[in-house]
Amino acid sequence: MLLLPAAALCCLCSALVAMAAGPTQDQLSLTRRVGDRASFSCGGTDQCGYIFWFQKKDTGTFRPILDISRSGDIDKRYNHPQKDDFTAEREQNSCELKIKKVKPSHAATYYCLCWDFGTRMFIFGSGTKLFVTDTPVVKPVVSVYPAASKDALDRKSSLLCVASNMSPPLVQFSWTRQREGEKPSPAEGEQLELREEGRTASIMVVDRDASYTYNYSCHVRHEDVTVEAPAEQEVCALPAQTTPAPTTPAPTAPAQTAPAAWAWSERQVKLLCLLYTLLMVKSLVYCCGLALIHILRNRERPAAAHETTEFPAAASTSH
Repeated sequence: MLLLPAAALCCLCSALVAMAAGPTQDQLSLTRRVGDRASFSCGGTDQCGYIFWFQKKDTGTFRPILDISRSGDIDKRYNHPQKDDFTAEREQNSCELKIKKVKPSHAATYYCLCWDFGTRMFIFGSGTKLFVTDTPVVKPVVSVYPAASKDALDRKSSLLCVASNMSPPLVQFSWTRQREGEKPSPAEGEQLELREEGRTASIMVVDRDASYTYNYSCHVRHEDVTVEAPAEQEVCALPAQTTPAPTTPAPTAPAQTAPAAWAWSERQVKLLCLLYTLLMVKSLVYCCGLALIHILRNRERPAAAHETTEFPAAASTSH
């Protein structure tokens, strides 16, 4: 069994971590009917010597479609069965993959990949999923309210943003905060995202003092539309007692600041954070494993470079 040296493994993991600082794909999803045109954008590509476009279907693997050089030359030598359906255009800091006429078989997620000549790394974009359907796009219904506050010693409060009843189901959350008389700015705090059929939720954990100082808003990106919903700040404060306490003890129902289905205890939030961390670690290990398999296959079959889906050697030379 062939083993990679520790230095090579560290470089590989560094390349995977660098994905977060790579090319940007702001489109989370696109919905098109059969026969329509479709275009996928990739920004932040000014440092890319070559840009590769990959297609990944839900039950398939990454398949290269084409690559485009800095000068705009397109190479389609990867034997993709639909390569004639695609074309690409490149500008100084962006690149577009275009489909002339959408077919049902084009439904997939499309990723741009940058070959950075400076760092000599392959860096993936986040991907854009194409839905091919006659079902109309329905924007999400967004609701924001506080989840259960953490205990007083922690001085933390949680805000809950729920997006539901949207089609297609993919959404992207962001939070902003604003003081009176100031412009909105990105919110600071821990974030956790939960998905289930029919709805997606984002939990924002903030300092309790900040929750009194700022007005928070949840922004939900869906297709080309962003839906904004302000958080109900007044329920974060401690309730004022307006009537004297009864002299005879009487059973009282526990106060609820949110619907029971979305009330989160401190222990639940911590367990969800742990689960989220474990899933991220699992994904990183899986990606490292796939990369190692690709490297081993390259060493075993160097002569078959043009028949495999490995990254082409053309990345270091001109076409």
